[in-house]
Amino acid sequence: MELDDRKLTILKAIIRNYLETGEPVGSRTISKYTDLNLSSATIRNEMSDLEELGYIIQPHTSAGRIPSDKGYRLYVDMMMKEKEDELNNLKVELNAKADRLDNILKEAAKVIADSTNYASMITVPRSRGKKIKFIQLTQVDYSNLLCVVVLDGNIIKNMMVPCDSDLPKEDVLKLNLMMNTFLQGLDMQEINVSVMQKLRTEASDYSSLISDILDAIAKCLEEQGVEAYTSGSTNIFKYPELNESGRASNLLYALEEKKELTELMYKEGDNDRGIQVYIGEENPIEATKDCTLVTATYHLQDGVYGKIGILGPRRMDYDKVVGTLRNLMSDLDGIFKKEQ
Repeated sequence: MELDDRKLTILKAIIRNYLETGEPVGSRTISKYTDLNLSSATIRNEMSDLEELGYIIQPHTSAGRIPSDKGYRLYVDMMMKEKEDELNNLKVELNAKADRLDNILKEAAKVIADSTNYASMITVPRSRGKKIKFIQLTQVDYSNLLCVVVLDGNIIKNMMVPCDSDLPKEDVLKLNLMMNTFLQGLDMQEINVSVMQKLRTEASDYSSLISDILDAIAKCLEEQGVEAYTSGSTNIFKYPELNESGRASNLLYALEEKKELTELMYKEGDNDRGIQVYIGEENPIEATKDCTLVTATYHLQDGVYGKIGILGPRRMDYDKVVGTLRNLMSDLDGIFKKEQ
């Protein structure tokens, strides 16, 4: 007897339900849990076949079924194969898109600088409110697990997690199954004490390791350093008021170092406020207090966005700068929609 698609769907539903509740699963539950539109009697027949094949067992008379080790093995192997294939395909696609995106952003920074005669900066997009798409744990050596987290927007984060010993392959697979069952679709705020406690209880033998994995995932969900491209830094020498040696060198350093400028552009609450203008003393960065900084936000998709900045003298051509930013945001929006 082979496992057809219907039996596989019912087996997956039994395993997922049992992982969530810890209770034996009956045919009525499965009839509500799947989209098969089958009667309870038909599901009972299929469950009997699955039991005969050794994929589920009945712990007590008149009780529902629970997965057997054989059932877990089939489920985990299928899930990990699907996730591995998805991750490999995703990496190839994202690497190609990342190369195209880098080239687009570098060219955009150059276009801004050339058209305005000011210095420009554009950041690589980042995400907010990220949810976990899936997690993959792989033991790379005796004392380390590689934790790969794929987030909404197909953002991939990698973290190493220390472990005390060489884990059995079956245990690594079960950890993968548990992490995806409990965390898939959640963001950091939704991974609460209750969720964490369920995970630790489910993996009682690896409670400490689960805590370390959760810490690694939390770091993945935190915003990392912002990468940015600059262009036209030497344009500041065109303006006498900025061309004094001390001022010019400080401005060049701020543009090269980038950290303070990107932090200002990503200041909390500014994500969706359109074009912002910081004039002279309004600039919190000491090196730019003789300048004007104009910033804007561009969007790739929901929750994924980046920043554009133009730095020049107080007497900059504001109409031209604002018009350039608006045109660029519209152009980037069109380009990114084609890329998706």
